[in-house]
Amino acid sequence: MTYVLRMIDANVFKALGDPTRLQIFEKLTAGAKNATALREGMGISQPAMSQHLAVLREVKLIRQEKLGRFVQYEVNPEGLIIVLEWLAKYRAYWPERISDLEELLKDMDE
Repeated sequence: MTYVLRMIDANVFKALGDPTRLQIFEKLTAGAKNATALREGMGISQPAMSQHLAVLREVKLIRQEKLGRFVQYEVNPEGLIIVLEWLAKYRAYWPERISDLEELLKDMDE
């Protein structure tokens, strides 16, 4: 099971590692949009947008809802759980690292 979770983690980060997909995801954080609205100012074709949206849907970072003849896309908060869980693993290291940095800076000032 751990291996499966790691593969899912990797796929989420790989999806967001693409600059175009990250830009699409960022646009969706402001609210639901259709593919046409998402393409504005991006200079990509409709088929390319569809492919990027498919990748984001596969890793469950976004979801879609059909409204009439249009499809609206929005951020799927549940998809972000993987990112939050991944960050939580490393959160324990932050206070120690900050403390070490503060000590180093203090020593450098002396």
